[in-house]
Parts: sequence; structure tokens; C-alpha cells
Amino acid sequence: MKQISKRILTVSALAMAVAAPHVSAANWSDTFVGYRYGSNFTEPYNDSKIKKNVLGLTHASGYDYGQNFFNVDLLQSNSQDPANGDDKGEGDGAFEAYVTYRHQLHLGKVFDADMSFGPVKEVALTAGFDANTKNTEFAPRKQMLVVGPTLKFDVPKGFVDFSVLYAHERNHSNSGTPLVSKDVTFNDYTIYNLTWGVPFDLGAVPMKFQGFGNWATPKGQGTTDERLVRTSLMVDVGQLAFNKDNTFWLGVGYEYWRNKFGNDVKSFPNGDKGLDTDAFTVNAEWHF
Repeated sequence: MKQISKRILTVSALAMAVAAPHVSAANWSDTFVGYRYGSNFTEPYNDSKIKKNVLGLTHASGYDYGQNFFNVDLLQSNSQDPANGDDKGEGDGAFEAYVTYRHQLHLGKVFDADMSFGPVKEVALTAGFDANTKNTEFAPRKQMLVVGPTLKFDVPKGFVDFSVLYAHERNHSNSGTPLVSKDVTFNDYTIYNLTWGVPFDLGAVPMKFQGFGNWATPKGQGTTDERLVRTSLMVDVGQLAFNKDNTFWLGVGYEYWRNKFGNDVKSFPNGDKGLDTDAFTVNAEWHF
């Protein structure tokens, strides 16, 4: 297992190193500040519905041999998801930062070969990482590396990608009574990932349907499979109001999460206690 994890680290580092020299020579790029709000979020070990304000910064760019994706979300909960030390739930709630980076190396471009077949136009190698921290009593600090193949589908506009990612994850927690601080390294596992961003016109209204879905296999330590879908339907308000396309978008979103963080309902004798989320959101994006 240790040798496999070392190979993940090596391949991930190589893919990121290949991307580095080309960042300044991007053929295209898109950067935006995003915001979403919902009042029906959940957290494990918490039977309350939680309101969250989420501010995000996203950057995507492409160069001759691939593309990069970076996102950081800053999530502010209300008092129903208390910060560490707020035993009465009277404060502003917990704060979380979550960072995601992915790099795709397009193999057809690298080897100057036609990698298309059926509905697939290109095959890529994807590598990257996730990292987070949250100031709750549980005190998670996720560190995850991923690497695996990606099929890029041929769609008229936008993109649809399917990846099979090999994941190596460690995390930190305070758990037990009294609280015990510990680092946990999970068994390596697989994430089946679908991402999409498809623009379209509904009559005279320019819109886009975007999002991602993950299905993660169990990762030991008593976990089960985990399913997460986060999607949104957006209207290009900037194009309608100011004739400036892809500047300001408004829309609605939806988050579907089952067995959050891989927690198994069997470990919760009084019910799921926040393991499942069905949350509608209001979304906005400002592209610059």
C-alpha cells in the first residue's frame, strides 16, 4: 500500500510539473468570484438544518497540452453548526476553507495522436489535490491526492468529462470523550467523477447547466461509499442587461450528498444525524 501511495505522489507531482511552465502561456482562461447560499445543509453528528454562505474563487485555463482548474471556497455556517468553544451555539458559526486543484494532461496533444473513439474526443491524465480546514470541535484537516484517466466527451458546446481517480487521503480529527486529537490515513480508494459545463439558449435567454458528481468507494476506518452531486442552472444576466456575455450570472443550485465524508449510518444509533443533504441554493458568479 505504501508503494502505491508513493506512485500516486510521483505521478501527481510529474503532472503538476508539466503544467507549471505553461501557466503563463495560457490559450484561454476564465476566472470568477462565486457566491451561493442555502438554508438546508447538514453535518454529521448534527441533527440541525444549517444555513451557509459560501464565497468562492475559481480559475480555469488551457494551454497547448492540457488545462488547469483551481477553486477555493470559504464557507460560513450559522450558529447551528457551532465553532469550537461555542458550546451554546450563540456565535457566528463555524468557518471552513476548502481548496481544490486539478490538472489535465491531454494525451492526444502530448503524443500528437488521435485519441478519439465513439463519443470521446480526447483522453487525459488528471492529477491534483483537495485540502480543507474547519474550526469546529471535530477540527478536520483533509489532505487528498488524486490521479487517474479522464475521458473528454465531444459535445457541441462546453464540456463533459468523466474521470476514474485513485485517491490517497489523510485527515485530522478530535473525537471521543474526552477529545483525542489524532491524524487518520485512510485506505486508498476510487472516485468516479463526472463534471460538466454546457451553455445553451432557452429562446432569447442565454443559460448554462454546470456541476459535478462524485461517487467514492469505501476507504476503511468503518466508512461506506459516498455520493455527492453539486449542480446549478445559471442565466447570463450580463448578456441580457448589458450585452456583455460571461460577466455576471445568476441562478439556482442543488446539493445532493449521501453518507457525507463516508460515514456509515450503522455508526449512528439514533438515525442518520446529518449524513444526507438535500439543499437548494441561490447562486451568483462574477467573471473578470
